[in-house]
Amino acid sequence: MFRLAFILHLFIGSTLAGSAVIAALTMGQDSLQPILIAAAIGFLAAFPVTWLVARKLYERV
Repeated sequence: MFRLAFILHLFIGSTLAGSAVIAALTMGQDSLQPILIAAAIGFLAAFPVTWLVARKLYERV
């Protein structure tokens, strides 16, 4: 299950980090620090989401 979670995190992490960066840019935060913070928050928020998705996919197999 760890390999599945790792592969899923590549996609889910980049999606959430990108969404957070777009949200920061929409709010007018266009300097480097808020963009990096938003990307880090999105990347870290992807861990529980990845775990839930991997667990659900693994249960169906």
